[in-house]
Amino acid sequence: MFGIIRPCRHRLSESMRTEWMAHLCGLCLALKGDHGQFARIATNYDGLVISVLVEAQSPDDGGEGSWRRTAGPCPLRGMRSAPVARGEGARLAASVSLVLASAKMRDHVADGDGMLARRPVAAAARRVAARWDRAGARTGSELGFDTAVLVEAVERQAGIEALVRAGTPLLEVTEPTETATAEAFAHTAVLAGRPDNRELLREAGRLFGRLAHLLDAVEDLEEDARTGAWNPIDATGTELAEVRRLCDDAVHGVRLALRDVEFASKAQGRLAHLLLAHELERSVDRAFATGGCSTRGHHHGGREPGAQGSYGPYGAPPTMPPPAPPEPPRRGRRRGLIAGCAVWTGLFCTGQVCCKDPYQDPWSGEPREGWCAKCCDNCSDCGDCAECFKCCGNSEGEGGGCCDGCDCCDCGCDCGC
Repeated sequence: MFGIIRPCRHRLSESMRTEWMAHLCGLCLALKGDHGQFARIATNYDGLVISVLVEAQSPDDGGEGSWRRTAGPCPLRGMRSAPVARGEGARLAASVSLVLASAKMRDHVADGDGMLARRPVAAAARRVAARWDRAGARTGSELGFDTAVLVEAVERQAGIEALVRAGTPLLEVTEPTETATAEAFAHTAVLAGRPDNRELLREAGRLFGRLAHLLDAVEDLEEDARTGAWNPIDATGTELAEVRRLCDDAVHGVRLALRDVEFASKAQGRLAHLLLAHELERSVDRAFATGGCSTRGHHHGGREPGAQGSYGPYGAPPTMPPPAPPEPPRRGRRRGLIAGCAVWTGLFCTGQVCCKDPYQDPWSGEPREGWCAKCCDNCSDCGDCAECFKCCGNSEGEGGGCCDGCDCCDCGCDCGC
């Protein structure tokens, strides 16, 4: 699983966690349904934003369950069924994820990373990438989205990188990624029937792509220096303080663009707002090791933050919502000894007993704390309503900070935000 948006469990309420997982599972199942079982490895945390945006803009005329279907048992859900996202949003997210994953695979082949340095493995990887390109293009065409813009952007990337020298502006390197994500974001407005949102989401997507490229480079900087791999920050000679400034500006730009996007309702736009107006800033803090959950992502101990340090574009320290109330136990049909042991084995082999928090007990279905959950106890949270006021402002929209008076944060305080 990969991506820059990786919400910590302490910052998602039960309802938002359920929504986030529904989109993640919907993306995974859309990949399986359209492109086969193996394509599910292209599932990524950032791709589900496409599904979230389509649903947030689309009027839900079919009743409460029209955007969801019940999926069958899955090892990654403790062999329990769950509601998952369905429809054009999940399919578009699958198409985009598949094409971009194929590009990433070709990039690793070109760099000779790990096993891909061996010719037979590299040849097989190229065939898989080509098959994914065709499959993604087929699904995209069915949805009216031309994935050629993604492929063309990826192909330009190699040529741009070959011309990079010390002093080359870093944003010249990120331009192809920006173009690809901009078109994917813009097409969510087309699918949702909201053409007025198209340019706003194109701008948000462009800046999201910039962030994805820059944060990936920051997180890989030490490893690339150790292995001698190409890294845009080293290649252009850009100072980390300048990289941080570019990231903070991009977060600010995404927030401004999202503010004017017309969602179907405030409730439907809450998850999009949470991911793009809040979690992006935390992704930057995490990459530069200046905030957020200390166990998420890659850290670079001792690295100093950029010029703005841990401060966001509004000049106030980032604050976080309070921890969500405990998820109520999910009691269902209790499994027998043998069936429970079989499911526990699956949970253990997929790492969920250790890393997933909470995971569902194989026998009772009740939530259990993962073995590594204590590693996340130092997550910073919005501890009280005073902090919530500083972050989001009051119910009249006064005194806000990062949300500028919005009232769609899932903060859990009684201060109106």
